[in-house]
Formats: sequence, C-alpha cells, structure tokens
Amino acid sequence: MLHHPEQLRNRNHYGKVGFMKKDIHPAYYPEAAIKCACGKTYKVGSAKENIEVDICANCHPFYTGQEKLIDAAGRVERFRAKREKAAKAPVKAKKARIKK
Repeated sequence: MLHHPEQLRNRNHYGKVGFMKKDIHPAYYPEAAIKCACGKTYKVGSAKENIEVDICANCHPFYTGQEKLIDAAGRVERFRAKREKAAKAPVKAKKARIKK
C-alpha cells in the first residue's frame, strides 16, 4: 500500500516503487559545454562535461545554405593530390584478350 506522495511519483509501469537503481548511473552535468570547430559554444545537460564537435547548426551547410569543405587531418588535400597524380600519369593500353 502506498502512503507517501513521493512513492506515488516514483512508481514504474508495473506499480513497483523505486525502480531506478542507485549508484550505477554516470554523473550528470547540467551545464556541459559543447564546443564546435567554428568557435560556437552551447550549454546543455550531458553525462560528459566537455564535448567537441566538427559541425553545429551555426556552420552546417543545410542551415547556412553555403557549401563548406571540412578537412579532417588533411584528407581533402591528399585526395586532390591523388587525383592530380592520376591525371598526369600516362594511360596504359590494355592488352587484347585472345580466345582459346
């Protein structure tokens, strides 16, 4: 039988009281900082205290309407260099296949 108003609020869908286990959940940071690569900072609640992201709503092409290349560890330059090298290399002629 439930007597206390706190017990009424903490009931799960089976009618049991106190369904959340104690001391197993991560620490909650109500003022966690999310920092974007563009420099924008947001405050949210999270299990991590500091979060770093590459794209946010401030710089995402869908929201800004501008196309933007995001270079993570020089991947764009390596890809462009590879394409230029392939364009300069002579094209090898394939040998004709002979049917047996």
